[in-house]
Order: sequence, then C-alpha cells, then structure tokens
Amino acid sequence: MTKFAIIQERKTPPDRRVVFSPEGLQKTVRQFDSAEFKVETSPIRVFEDAHYQEAGIEVVDTVADCDVLLGVKEVPISALIPQKKYFFFSHTIKKQPYNRDLLKAVLDKNIELYDHEVIVNEQGMRLIGFGRYAGIVGAYNGFRALGLKTKTFSLPKATSLVDKAAMEHELDQLTLPAIKIVLTGKGKVGNGAKEILDYLKIREVSVEEYITKTFDEAVYVQIDVLEYNKRKDGQVLDKKDFYNNPQEYVSDFMRFASVTDYYIAGHFYGDGAPFIFTREDAKSPDFNIKVVADVSCDIDGPVASTLRPSTIADPIYGYDAATESEVDFMDPKAIVVMAVDNLPCELPKDASEGFGEMFLKHVIPAFFNNDADGVLARARMTQDGKLTPRYAYLQAYVDGEE
Repeated sequence: MTKFAIIQERKTPPDRRVVFSPEGLQKTVRQFDSAEFKVETSPIRVFEDAHYQEAGIEVVDTVADCDVLLGVKEVPISALIPQKKYFFFSHTIKKQPYNRDLLKAVLDKNIELYDHEVIVNEQGMRLIGFGRYAGIVGAYNGFRALGLKTKTFSLPKATSLVDKAAMEHELDQLTLPAIKIVLTGKGKVGNGAKEILDYLKIREVSVEEYITKTFDEAVYVQIDVLEYNKRKDGQVLDKKDFYNNPQEYVSDFMRFASVTDYYIAGHFYGDGAPFIFTREDAKSPDFNIKVVADVSCDIDGPVASTLRPSTIADPIYGYDAATESEVDFMDPKAIVVMAVDNLPCELPKDASEGFGEMFLKHVIPAFFNNDADGVLARARMTQDGKLTPRYAYLQAYVDGEE
C-alpha cells in the first residue's frame, strides 16, 4: 500500500491550486485500490477540506505518516519532512539562484525530489503542467486589456470568475472590432490561447491571407517558429534545424507586427534563438501592435515590451517604445502589456482538475507498474542525499560555485 498525501501550499503569495480535486482523487482510488490518499488541511485551497471529506478522503493535520507528498509550488525549507518522496515545481533545474538553498535542504534531508517540470516521456516532451490554462487565461486577459485600452468593451478580471464556464459567459457578451490577432506557439500554452480565439468564433486565416489581405471581421493566425524566423542564408529547412542551430536564424516577425493589433505570445523561447521583436523593431513606424499578452513572460527577452512580470492584482502596464520605458497603459503612445507570470492561479479550479487528470494518466500508474515507462526515473532529481546522474549538472549550483 502506497500512502500519498496532498500537502498544504505554504508559499507566499498563496496559491489555491492543488494536484488533485476531490473528484480526481475518487477516480484515482477507484483505479488503484492499493493507493491510499490523505489531504493535509488547508485554509486557502480552491477545494475546501469539506469537499474532500464528502468525497470520502481523510483530511488530516499532519502527513508525516505518508510516503509520497504531492504539492504544486515550492515547499518552504522549514516545512520539508525528511526522507519522503516529494512532487512539486522546485524551480531549480535552470539553476535559479533564489532556490539553491531549497535544493540543498532537499539533499540534506535525504528527500527524493520529483519536479513536475521534468515529468517527461522518452522523447523529452512534458507530460503534465498548467500550460493550457496559462494560455486560456492569458488570451482572456489580453482581450480584457484591449477593451480597457480602446474603451470598446469591459471584461471582469479572470480571478473574479469561478471557472472557465463563467469566463466563457463573459466572452459571450463581446462584439469584437475588425482586428488582426497573431499567436506564436503551437504547444500547450499556444493551443490553450487558441481555445479562447476559437470560442469567440474568430476566423483563423493562413499566413499569406493574414499578411496580404484586409478583413471586415476579427481574424487570427497561429504561427510556429519557422513562420516567424528565417535562416540568415535563405535556406528553408525543418524545425529540427532551427532548434539545433538557432544562431543561424533571424526574426521574420515584423511582417506580422506591421499588420497586427493584438499579439499573444504563447511560444517556448530557447537559448540562442532570435528575439521575436526587439526594442528597435518596436520603434519602427511599421510596428502596428497595440496590445501584447505575453503568456511566456521572459523578462528582457524575445518580446521587447515585456519589461517586468505583472501581477494578478495589477496585470497591465504600458510600454513606450520611443523611451524604452514603462508608462501608464492608457498613454496614447503606450503598447499595452499583460505579462502576469502565474496565470493558471486565476482559474484554480479548472487548472487543478486538468492537472490531476494528467497526473493520474501519466504518473500514478508508475507507482504500480514498477515504473515501466521510466517516468519516475526521468523525473527523480535526488536520491539517497545525492543528485541523480541525470541532474548531476546541478552539483556546482548546489555547492554555490555557480
């Protein structure tokens, strides 16, 4: 019998998401009858303690008797229980300096850490995450910013809505002007944003149509890396070449920026890839983008207008291209920027339900089939007080040498 626990989220600011909803746990226990689940009491979780109790799940004050502890955000060092298996987003795989002490504590306490971010298949593709909901909320927030900037319509904040159905109800009231929308990215984030565009029945057009034609209705185009980047030598190769040789490419995004009103950035940005648009690009008289929903939110990176992350409480700011500085988003010269970096927190119920479905499908079976697909082996960052070979590259980071 493996004892699992859903742990209380203790990071500040508080996060209301959870790995499993009450219904998700019921489904898991039905599927794996030798799995036992407890839920640590929480005053902030989107599903209340009573919801779990009604589903027949025990709610407890301590999870010290459980083997596998499931959380979302980083666990504060003081709350880590030695010699347990933990799942959470540790934000250490890129050597983030602010979490070095956390990884060190995990090793010191002989904890087996599994990071949600590195739960991948044999090809290295991520199996679970909140990307879809980042895209959904990001696209919605961008429309809200567009309405505020143009004073043509008004949407409530996503965080004030109970779930995705309530968000869709608000979108049902919209009448959009004849604008052009470009969406970068075709992964979970990009396709999450696409769900909102399609829900609004915005017409999807080809790259050629988007760039060359005018429309009397709102339209959008979803583009992948080879449509907004081109090789310096003019060769047209495949995506693999782009990922292997990003330094051989330059951005070709200005052909979209010159005709776009609203840009949704839902791409993954890899090291060495060209910036999508630069500060110089944004100064061009041909640059037409009025609103940027930067779901990817890389600071001082590929989307020049993203100077800083914004917050759920204050999600929008303005970027003045001429001065390369932040201004009020209602300033006539401002490009409106929405760059909230924890978007799924705004739809915690739906995001948690979706996450649990993926966790049940891809992770829980590994505990009962001797990890037949290697999912746990690939995600196990630490074991027996040491980094596992796959994550040995983090040793100098742990030692404070880089």
